[in-house]
Amino acid sequence: MTTVADVMTRDVRTLGPNDSIVEAARCMDELNVGVIPVCDGDKLVGMVTDRDIVVRGLAKQGEVQNMKLADVMSAHVRCAKEDDDVDRVLGEMAEAQIRRLPVVDGNDRLVGIVSLGDIAAKDPDDEVDVAVSLGDISSPAEPDRSGNGGQPAQSQSQSQGQNH
Repeated sequence: MTTVADVMTRDVRTLGPNDSIVEAARCMDELNVGVIPVCDGDKLVGMVTDRDIVVRGLAKQGEVQNMKLADVMSAHVRCAKEDDDVDRVLGEMAEAQIRRLPVVDGNDRLVGIVSLGDIAAKDPDDEVDVAVSLGDISSPAEPDRSGNGGQPAQSQSQSQGQNH
């Protein structure tokens, strides 16, 4: 059995909830990534994506320079554990339509991040599973016609109500 620890990326760059969205955008640009874990010390408290910054930050036409990650991040985040089976995690990613999961220890301390790319690159036996998961994740979303002002019910990195 291949575990998340076998394929995940360690030493992930993080920011704090009081850091600015501008700092997060610069960090994403520097690292060529679309997501940054948000930690209070070493405890994971959320995730912020480039889409969160645009939709929950820029689109609100607020004071962008002063906007904090806590204002736009997803606080209820699905997570994986280091000893989780990669096939099970792939299934969860496909079901929730997410491409990456933070990896935490038993105390919710961030120890890494696992992405579809990590799994595909490090575990060639899962190539078909990764392709199926990517197809599921890439299913087009329906337009928001709920009338709630474009507020997403949940972003792609939010959980369905429970951490793992």
